[in-house]
Amino acid sequence: MLNKLIQFSLTQRLIILLLSTLVIAGGWISFGNTPIDAFPDVSTTQVKIILKAPGMTPEEIEQRITAIIEVEMLGLPNQSMLRSISKYALTDITIDFEEGTDIYWARQQVSERLNAIMEDLPVGVSGGIAPMTTPLGEMFMFTIDGDSMTLMEKRSLLDWVIRPALRGVPGVADVNALGGLVKTFQITPNNSALMAQNITISELIAAIEDNNKNDGAGRLNEGEEVLLVRTSGSITAISDIENIIVGGSLNEPVRVSDVATVGIGAITRYGGVTAGGNGEAVEGLVLSLRGANAQDVVLGINEKLAEIEKSLPNDIKINVFYDRGMLIDKAIGSVSTALGEAIILVLILLLVFLGDIRVALTVAMILPLAALATFIWMNRFGMSANLMSLGGLAIAIGILVDAAVVVVENIVTYLSDEKDNKHPRLHLIYRAVCEVSLPVTSGMLIIIIVFLPLLSLQGLEGKLFSPVALTIVFALTSSLILSLTVIPVLASYLPKKISHSETKFVSFVQKKYVPLLSWSLENTQKITMASGVLLVAALLVYIQVGKTFMPTMDEGDVIIQWEKLPSVTLEKSIEMDNRIQQILMKNIPEISSMVARVGSDEIGLDPMGLNETDGFLVLKEQEDWTVDTKEELLANISDVLADIPGVSFNFTQPIEMRVSEMLTGVRGDIAIKIFGEDQDQLNNIGEQLITILQEIDGADNVYKPANEGAQYLRLTVDTMAAGRLELSVDEISEVLRSQIEGLNVGLVYEGARRTPLVIKGADDIRNSPADFENLQITLPQGRSVPLSMVAKIERVAGPVSVQREKGSRMVVVIANVKNRDLVGFVEEARELAATNVNLPSGYTLEWGGQFENQQRAATRLGIVVPVALGLIFLLLFVTFKSIRQALLVLSNIPFAMTGGIIALWFSGEYLSVPASVGFIALLGIAVLNGVVMVSYFNQLYALGKPITDVITEGATRRLRPVLMTACIAAFGLVPLLFATGPGSEIQRPLAIVVIGGLVTSTLLTLILLPILYRKFGHNHQEKRS
Repeated sequence: MLNKLIQFSLTQRLIILLLSTLVIAGGWISFGNTPIDAFPDVSTTQVKIILKAPGMTPEEIEQRITAIIEVEMLGLPNQSMLRSISKYALTDITIDFEEGTDIYWARQQVSERLNAIMEDLPVGVSGGIAPMTTPLGEMFMFTIDGDSMTLMEKRSLLDWVIRPALRGVPGVADVNALGGLVKTFQITPNNSALMAQNITISELIAAIEDNNKNDGAGRLNEGEEVLLVRTSGSITAISDIENIIVGGSLNEPVRVSDVATVGIGAITRYGGVTAGGNGEAVEGLVLSLRGANAQDVVLGINEKLAEIEKSLPNDIKINVFYDRGMLIDKAIGSVSTALGEAIILVLILLLVFLGDIRVALTVAMILPLAALATFIWMNRFGMSANLMSLGGLAIAIGILVDAAVVVVENIVTYLSDEKDNKHPRLHLIYRAVCEVSLPVTSGMLIIIIVFLPLLSLQGLEGKLFSPVALTIVFALTSSLILSLTVIPVLASYLPKKISHSETKFVSFVQKKYVPLLSWSLENTQKITMASGVLLVAALLVYIQVGKTFMPTMDEGDVIIQWEKLPSVTLEKSIEMDNRIQQILMKNIPEISSMVARVGSDEIGLDPMGLNETDGFLVLKEQEDWTVDTKEELLANISDVLADIPGVSFNFTQPIEMRVSEMLTGVRGDIAIKIFGEDQDQLNNIGEQLITILQEIDGADNVYKPANEGAQYLRLTVDTMAAGRLELSVDEISEVLRSQIEGLNVGLVYEGARRTPLVIKGADDIRNSPADFENLQITLPQGRSVPLSMVAKIERVAGPVSVQREKGSRMVVVIANVKNRDLVGFVEEARELAATNVNLPSGYTLEWGGQFENQQRAATRLGIVVPVALGLIFLLLFVTFKSIRQALLVLSNIPFAMTGGIIALWFSGEYLSVPASVGFIALLGIAVLNGVVMVSYFNQLYALGKPITDVITEGATRRLRPVLMTACIAAFGLVPLLFATGPGSEIQRPLAIVVIGGLVTSTLLTLILLPILYRKFGHNHQEKRS
């Protein structure tokens, strides 16, 4: 089959060249159409339910909303996780589904069950399923700056001008509005006037609701025409509300203005935004759809904002402080630079080893052709061009040329042989390519097979490294096909007279290698002992190498999360945020600005409390820094924040924060989840664990999200007393909510804008618990009584939030690990926890966070690596038809591993998922070298040569291809070793392992393998002297 493919290519050269042109054109078009993003989509199939219940406490929400929904959702098919968090006025329920579950099917299942129980939930609960976005969906963040608009006007501009415009951009899921004041028509009841006029709050609400309607009555006929009858009675202005009749008599009607003050107000806020230490601001956060082309979305947003900005007042500016496009440019730019540098290095090496520039360029043609063919495959499989997929291409660059090198070198050998000059040129090329087609195919298939098990990785590591594996498989498959078709055609146009002499560099290496090989064959014991010592040393080093899940990717942006006392008010929290920004900007010159978000956002995707703040740092260009590294910058920030009393803090990054939340529901390297029923007991165990973790070396930012200490004013209604006064619990709750939280009683339509109509008490009641206790409640008979007569009022402490997972209450202790490996830290922490923490019956601990991911990855790799070795052995057995020789080639693997381990230890990197992937890549390249050597040994052995001549001649003749394969693969990865852009942290361990492993593997292939072949390559009976 291979011979026929080669024959067709050489007899139909014009067709092959045309097909090559089509590959170039198709690859270029595919490259243009391939979605571009910084990272692969790592999101799971996840559906969020976000419900708002104004005025309800966390425990009330848990009992009356969250628990009911959880029971309904627990039986969903393909469900892998159910967790929730109940906070003041809000519940956020997250349902994870198994890998491969269709997101639309999952959302439909959740929607059907949610709709079935919405009627059972308390009146006033609103919300539903969150927008279909992902952790990487926060594409764009901006504030509206300028002094000519108030906070309310800025918020209206965002809600009714900017947000609708941006939602029309293809790929945008929603625009989250944060900060500012949402305009309302506010009716503030005068309790004394209501009592004097014998009007209850319920009657006031009913009057407003009944007099805010437009309706249609039908059609009237007027001759041959028809008239549509429309009743217009909706509220359009403050005066309309003031003139509504709520009671009184025919002669003396009581209007709303007689019993209440009507004006412009704002809805009760659950969060706020501050910027640059200059007070409050209004922020827009653009969320992209799942699977959207990030680069196109960002481009569309920028274009739309530029259009909008033209129509704004002169001093009002849209200030963009986070643009995913910048990260995409940095990430793609970094890997593209590495790719370009790798290609240049490969070209130089080809020239050094092959000598003739025409031959080197013929081989080098495989690089652009295979790369463009890879983009066709990527486009066909719906992959995006991102840090990992392009990184896979960069890793493959050094291996892509292997097949083409072998093919072209053999062609040149045949063409330069004067004895074969009598044969037609194309016939010689055909024979040359056919001779190496089987070993070339075998060698490339080995490397392809090595990478296939990576596709079985699950979770975050699977989503990150599947694109790497697929890109490499696509690139190598394309390279193999092109090497057997296009490259022979291009080689046929080489000059007739071509030299095949060794280059000066290769001649020099051979002169040094031949005596070294002879000495090694005479001193096999010393070589064997040295190899054994190297293995033992690698084993000892392996024990010293730390283990972690994934190196932290530097996104270039910093978020500081800080937490204040749980009972803090929103106003005080905003004031503290402003002060913290001023302190940081004064003491840290690298910070040009800051935007801090406190509390919950509009949609509810980020249900933080009033005491929790995410501060986004806008940093200056790195050349303007007074420190050299980001680590030094964070250390300086830590020192400044440590002096601020009552604040605990933590550092994270935009994408890192969201990915951690998605995978484990928390933000941190380690999350110790404590399950049980009693909240106080859970908090107590959490405090014990914090004390233990803080004493461990490497612990950084150990904390438990503040879960207790919120101050409650609990009202226990005296039903007997209320009943005698003809008051129900519902009526009392309605009165209280109208005075504090505010009751939404309708909408006022102002063109396309919809403004809520709210009944809300005066500020003095909300700001004084004493006034609240003396609040007068109007009775149906016209009298009034103070609130304290129908309810017992007491101040108690309660939870800030209630977290649940798999239907059980949970408290989380979070810790980050610094300057130490994750696994070692957790092992020590587990031992101390088992010794010092006595768990009551029914309470359990679960170790999650990044550690959970690391354990899953280690388990999966423990299966994947043996499978890869098994597949390699199978292919070697098929190639050599000998178990003995297959094992001989596999013996190169431990020595390849030694170099990888030693290089990892020497560089100070940890054994992580990327490093493990590097070891898997190393398997293929190391085995390929062994195959090249043993195959040629077998050819010479089959000619009947003595075993000593076989070893000496074979090793010398195969020195160049072995060195070329190793050097090109290693030098192709050198740019990744020194890359500094986003994502280089993931690629560096992989490059270190492969380069280090290739050094030892190549040395031992050239020295130890000939010795082992002489001793074990054939049965003793077959050996010739």
